[in-house]
Amino acid sequence: MTTQELTSGTASAPADPAAAAPEPAVPRHPRVIAPATLILVLIMSVFGGIIGMQILTTLGITPNTSIVGALAAMALARIPLRLFRHYRSTHVQNLVQSAISSATFGAANSLLLPIGIPYVLGRPDLVLPMFVGVGAAMLLDGFLLYRLYGSAMFPAEGAWPPGVAAAEAIRAGDEGGRSAVILGLGIGCGAAGSWLGIPMSAFGSAFIGNIWALSMFGLGLLLRGYSGVLFSGPAFADILPRGDLAAAFVPHGLMVGAGLMALVQMLPHIVKKPAAAGGGAIDIRRTLGFGSLAYVAIAAVIAVAGGLLTEMPLGLLLAFVLYAALAALIHELIVGLAAMHTGWFPAFAVALITLMIGIMIGFPITALALLAGFTAATGPAFADMGYDLKAGTLLRAGHSARFEIEGRREQFYAALIAFCVAIVIVALSWQSFFARDLVPPIDRVYAAAIHAGVSGSTARNLMLWAIPGAILQLLGGPKRQLGVLLATGLLLSSPLAGWAVLTGIVLRLLWLRRRSPAGQTTMEVFAGGVIAGDALFSFTASVAANAVRGR
Repeated sequence: MTTQELTSGTASAPADPAAAAPEPAVPRHPRVIAPATLILVLIMSVFGGIIGMQILTTLGITPNTSIVGALAAMALARIPLRLFRHYRSTHVQNLVQSAISSATFGAANSLLLPIGIPYVLGRPDLVLPMFVGVGAAMLLDGFLLYRLYGSAMFPAEGAWPPGVAAAEAIRAGDEGGRSAVILGLGIGCGAAGSWLGIPMSAFGSAFIGNIWALSMFGLGLLLRGYSGVLFSGPAFADILPRGDLAAAFVPHGLMVGAGLMALVQMLPHIVKKPAAAGGGAIDIRRTLGFGSLAYVAIAAVIAVAGGLLTEMPLGLLLAFVLYAALAALIHELIVGLAAMHTGWFPAFAVALITLMIGIMIGFPITALALLAGFTAATGPAFADMGYDLKAGTLLRAGHSARFEIEGRREQFYAALIAFCVAIVIVALSWQSFFARDLVPPIDRVYAAAIHAGVSGSTARNLMLWAIPGAILQLLGGPKRQLGVLLATGLLLSSPLAGWAVLTGIVLRLLWLRRRSPAGQTTMEVFAGGVIAGDALFSFTASVAANAVRGR
């Protein structure tokens, strides 16, 4: 070939067309820092944080705003202007719903609730140290779930029911057709049931989660709800006074035993050798190791800033730091397991258990106030991020592994932005809330428990009932989590939720018996609609009730 031929582009043999064709572009996940996305993420984060704090302090609950964020993005996408076309992407909608739910739970459960505990105890000087500590704990909480999601401990294949609901709502809004109709029926059913006072999120979760785990959850709810009728006879008089399971600390003891056994069952995933475990197991070990050290550091900062150096001897101070860090880590793992299987998590009850053990150890009141707030802050953000990542996983189905990894990372960034917004909102408004006596009602329960202390019989009951809790958890294994879920149900006082769960399980079994395996998809779309309908109605009703109360 001559120099002229090279420069003119002619050759003695034609080039291979296939080789010359450009490679198809690999789709990239939308970035949360894209201006249009970031603006909506910030707006919805502010909205979610304010709504979460207001409703928690007035009604004692935290609304699920995840669906609200998705609907806001869907509504903007329908505006026939080029400016809003960006919001048509289901992945952008996923980022927005991740942000608003993170801001809601972050501001309310992870920040305002913990700092209210020392305030109620008459120690406003501890609010600032607590705020710094729980803010760091919230950020660590979200990071740990981001790293653990998709591992053997918290698999992406897990139920995470609210995440399924958010994904199905976004997908139906995008695709329309039969799925949208089925989802709409589910939303109508969920809203109607919620209007009648039925916990429809529990009913919807029964179609999605592990049947064994949900059965124990429902059984626990019913046993707690009807314990006064079932166990009020003379045969139980010495064990359960007045048939009250909670008064005898049965649920708390069961959770202690089941929770400890659940941690033992997690050990194989942590201690496996790298060659046998693979990269995922290495991540588990490193993530939990980092989390443990980080919680120790945060607990130490809270202890020093809270003045415990002058109130406690060095040995007891070290015991407090180590126990607080361990309790925070255990708390988030147990809350995460319950949330993954049922969509419900007993964050308050588990934090109360760690507080009771702290009282038995002999920590002073100042240390107990800091302990209660610190452990209460861990768990809610952990569970909520699991829901959001599950929604993202479902929406990214069919894409490449690279796209999935990018999507999870962008969701984590969206949550971080929302957490930072929540920190700013709470920092600017907590004094205004507390000055008007708008304190989360549950904080008064923590304060009462600290003042009341723990008797010898309480400690004995905790240790006694921990034994059957551990045995049940051992028999069920780590996949079923029977002990943790039975204790979760017993810690929650909602017999209607128990009937809703068991009714849903029966209908699920009948559905699967009469339908082909493909019918399971239809069932899950309907269940997602039920959970979404319950969340939307509960959110709307909470906002309306709060508005009426404020007049």
